[in-house]
Amino acid sequence: MKTVLIGFVRFYQGAISPYLPNACRYTPTCSQYMIEAVQKYGALKGGQLGLKRISRCHPWGGSGYDPVP
Repeated sequence: MKTVLIGFVRFYQGAISPYLPNACRYTPTCSQYMIEAVQKYGALKGGQLGLKRISRCHPWGGSGYDPVP
């Protein structure tokens, strides 16, 4: 399951993300954060952390360095 989830994120990074404006407010980017979280915690917990991070990525959200806990 981890491999499939990471594969989807890598597809997004290679096929979709280059055509979108660079607007990520955090370091590492949300997609890289998702990959690191899934590698560290597995598909369920890592996926939850990644989705939580993506939900914080909006104009009124935070910004800056935010590593995987």
